[in-house]
Amino acid sequence: MVNRLPLEEMVLSGLRPTAAEREHVCNLGKKLLEAIAGSGKAEGMVVGSIARHTWLRGDRDLDVFMLFDPSLPREALEAEGLALARSIAARFTGTYHEKYAEHPYINATIDDVDVDLVPCYNVSSAEKIQSAVDRTPFHTRYITDKINGLIDDVLLLKRFAKAGGIYGSDQMTEGFSGYLCELLVLNYGGFTGLLKAAAEWRPKTLIDPENHAKKEFDEPLIVIDPVDPRRNVAAAVSPDRMAEFVELARGYLESPSSDFFTLPASPCISQEELGALVTDRGTYLYAITFPTPPYIEEVIVPQLKRSTAGICEELERNGFSVHHAHYVMKPERCMFLFELLVAELPKVRTHSGPPLWNRTNADKFREKYISSVLPGPYISQARYEMEVPREYTRAKDLLNSPALQQVSLGKHVRQAFANGWHVDEGADCWHPEFADFIGSFFSRCSPFVRIRQKK
Repeated sequence: MVNRLPLEEMVLSGLRPTAAEREHVCNLGKKLLEAIAGSGKAEGMVVGSIARHTWLRGDRDLDVFMLFDPSLPREALEAEGLALARSIAARFTGTYHEKYAEHPYINATIDDVDVDLVPCYNVSSAEKIQSAVDRTPFHTRYITDKINGLIDDVLLLKRFAKAGGIYGSDQMTEGFSGYLCELLVLNYGGFTGLLKAAAEWRPKTLIDPENHAKKEFDEPLIVIDPVDPRRNVAAAVSPDRMAEFVELARGYLESPSSDFFTLPASPCISQEELGALVTDRGTYLYAITFPTPPYIEEVIVPQLKRSTAGICEELERNGFSVHHAHYVMKPERCMFLFELLVAELPKVRTHSGPPLWNRTNADKFREKYISSVLPGPYISQARYEMEVPREYTRAKDLLNSPALQQVSLGKHVRQAFANGWHVDEGADCWHPEFADFIGSFFSRCSPFVRIRQKK
């Protein structure tokens, strides 16, 4: 018998799917499986949290896999799998479209349920997988066989992680996937057992449910996949998300509260509030916006991260100190946001040359600049220095310049920049579609601090 706090029982009453909701989703899953079987081309299987009964009320995400014969060539799997998925979706709805992971699949909205129809190989064991998605049916079988009695604990953990903003293994969140949550609950025997253990976690924490790891990993949290000894289920969890989970676990154990299960409000900000905030801070805000490249988040977000770092390096190299920078991908547009400590600089800067002891290079430096109208070359700290004109005296000019295309941008970001980008300054950085992102940019705090501040 699991001993739960009264507040946890209260929270669970709002997390379990209703009987009507469960019947609605399960009936749709049954119809889709019948349609797949009727095609004679593949075997159908419901996977994910719905199959394992670990889905939260309102999260109507139905993952249906179409398992094809392993002898089918990869190109044929993609072509035939996509054709079958498209034909089945068309029988139920007119709202569907292609998405891409390791290979294409169909996403459809059917009777208010978000459905993914995914082709994969019907392999006999996880050791024989031919694509990453082939592993998923084995995950479902593993969890389904062991999760009885702990389903409510998984629901609590998922909501706990969602409320903390650390749920999801996507590139923007870098947090805890549903499968990882299930494995953690299984490993520690429940929600409370997990929190007690997590409160003492350190980097390189290793969890190996089947004691069969065949590879070493460098990630901060390592959870060996029970069906694949060479895979870390927690590979997506960043050091910050792991630390935030540890902080949340400690905070909840010290002072349990329903606030730990309450989804945070979106920190939107108005244009007027943004203008007043930037003025009060005395910093300088710049936004770069451009059309979102036509690829999935898993492809674009890492490029946004790399591009933001590259632009920051270019700003710093030109003397514009970056206080904070971040990025976001929206359906239509992406945004880079930079808060700088300085926006304008003098027309000249100091350019350091080689030490005098490096005679050859020192002589070259002196002769290169000896006719300059600016002071120098002169000797400082036993090396030549020279005053030279600054290429960009305003940060906005740099951000609008072709130099931005020469920094370390991601491939698809660079392609998008080839068609132009837009730079805004101060309150003009505000756009309705980015109000939540800008709000969160200026309201940074850890999940536990946010909960404490609410009280």
